[in-house]
Amino acid sequence: MLFLCKLVRFDLHANVNSQTSFLIQRHMVLETKGLGFQYAGGQAFRFPDLQCGPGEQKLVLGQSGKGKTTLLHLIGGLLRPQQGQIMLAGADATALNDRALDLHRGKHVGIVFQTAHFVNALSVLDNLSLPAFLTGAKYDTTRAMELLDQLNLSSKAHRKPSALSVGEQQRVAIARAVINRPALLLADEPTSALDDHNAEQVIRLLKNYAAETQAGLIIVTHDQRLKSEIHQMVAL
Repeated sequence: MLFLCKLVRFDLHANVNSQTSFLIQRHMVLETKGLGFQYAGGQAFRFPDLQCGPGEQKLVLGQSGKGKTTLLHLIGGLLRPQQGQIMLAGADATALNDRALDLHRGKHVGIVFQTAHFVNALSVLDNLSLPAFLTGAKYDTTRAMELLDQLNLSSKAHRKPSALSVGEQQRVAIARAVINRPALLLADEPTSALDDHNAEQVIRLLKNYAAETQAGLIIVTHDQRLKSEIHQMVAL
């Protein structure tokens, strides 16, 4: 569920402990080390170390219950790891305070959630303004319309998200995730609820964005169809 927070200025690196940070090799967009997390009274997860450089595309595969969404939420700063470290776009995300982490994520990370969290009272176009609002960035309406046009959705710009098909909603979710030009794009089961045609469209859009902008792309999924599309794979 999206939430709004008060935006303030901060020194991004004020809370980064350079003594405990590990080096990002080859200008990595993402590097994780020794991540562990446990929900209260639930299963404890230990995750393999991950690296993702500019333009790299990786698939994290695993069946339900293996912690795929948990890992994505840790990488994206929506959960805090209880063990380990996450270097994200030049900062130690595990050392940032909550406000700094929120703004760093908003600037550098785009997330396509398994279930699109739209504000249904707003139009499609207004939903695309939310990332800019949450990070204090200037909302570029021209870019928003260009993205919708590229996704064959310009005619739906002023409709409510509930009036769109599932495939159209997923494409809007991708537009919202990339509108701030993130260095890292994360996608949680982006194709699992889609038929072959819509799944092919969605994966092509994600891959094209990563290739054209040299953004890192990490997709977590159990959808075996994607194995033929992305060849760097990590199994949980």
